[in-house]
Amino acid sequence: MSRHRPAGGLTRNRNFNVFWAGQTLSFLGDAFSIVAIPLLILEITGSLTQMGVVTALYGVGSLVAGIAAGPIVDRFDRRKLMIRCDLGRAVIYALVPIGWWLAGPQLWLVYAVAVAGSALAMLFSVSYITAVANLVDKGQIVDANGRLQATYALAFILGPFLAGIISSQFGPALAIGLDGITFLASAVSLSFVRLRRAAADRSAAGRGSHREEFLAGVRFLIASPLFRWLTILTGALAFVSTGVTDLMIFHLKEDLGKSDRSVGIVFGIASVGVMFSGLLVSRLRRSLGFGVCLIGGFVIEGSALLLLGATVSTAIIAGVWALAAFGGSTRGIVTMTLRQELTPDHLLGRVTAAFWTVFSVPGPLGALALTAFGERVGARTALLVVGLFTLGIAAVALFTPVRAFSPTADGGDSR
Repeated sequence: MSRHRPAGGLTRNRNFNVFWAGQTLSFLGDAFSIVAIPLLILEITGSLTQMGVVTALYGVGSLVAGIAAGPIVDRFDRRKLMIRCDLGRAVIYALVPIGWWLAGPQLWLVYAVAVAGSALAMLFSVSYITAVANLVDKGQIVDANGRLQATYALAFILGPFLAGIISSQFGPALAIGLDGITFLASAVSLSFVRLRRAAADRSAAGRGSHREEFLAGVRFLIASPLFRWLTILTGALAFVSTGVTDLMIFHLKEDLGKSDRSVGIVFGIASVGVMFSGLLVSRLRRSLGFGVCLIGGFVIEGSALLLLGATVSTAIIAGVWALAAFGGSTRGIVTMTLRQELTPDHLLGRVTAAFWTVFSVPGPLGALALTAFGERVGARTALLVVGLFTLGIAAVALFTPVRAFSPTADGGDSR
């Protein structure tokens, strides 16, 4: 089947468009919290290490939920599951401003929100990946992912800027609370969406224990030379890159003395890279192939991190951060699309959960190590080290099945 379909097909797809609109609002809320939470921790503690602890707790919540998410997503109604995750996150994030108002700054509350919020986010995200595959035809998946990612980027252009303004005027706690409102909007939109799903799919899930079902996803990844190498490479990247956002915010705030508003502007500009990636990725994959998009993404991301560690100009930092975002987004979209295309639908939830659990294991450890390392040697030096490691991953990828133009699960090339 051709990977490309005319754009009009998606334009006429009511279910996809309703889903797209709801996720746009949810993306805007995510853009608030990704900047507001590190700012909140920095405001309370002034510590880069504490920022790393919260990032690590996000990873712990994702890890715990990731083990359970695949079987749950493959067994239950995915749309209802996403709605419940949205409602749960709306309540959880609302607790931050309420807690600040009732009892003042509470670090333990941020810890609790980080774990619970990330657990629900993991469950939602696994459902989200399977939902896209059941909203559009297989040949339109890369285009659908590109549109969603471009919208995600637009939200992250406006969101961090607004989060910076709100954080500077009213405090980061309120900005986090606003994230909860967007989850309510997402839940409402999902109530109008209907997913395609074959009746046989549900009978294929839920036949074994929860552990056996999760391991089915792991076995699928291990058995495939392609997915085995993708899992290894992305897991290695997760270890060194999970704490990069904390490094960037600390560098801007503490090393360069920038305001919350300036931090929001830098992250907003950086999201232009994600937007262009979303708009161009379908064309890039068709013309250059999967391997070039993936490995090229690693190279662009690593090179940009080297430049970030070598400059102190805020304007250059914003532009280079946008370049890193372009590389990372392109790499992420083509990888996600490949899983959606090559994984049987009845296994897609378990395979997605198993793949993302790889990020959840090394990610928290890497975030703790990277932020502690950055506090010792400086954020700029730490960014240089991450950049070199990322380029090393790109070099290794050249000798694996992921380099193929149109890879197959058995490690071949279908071109």
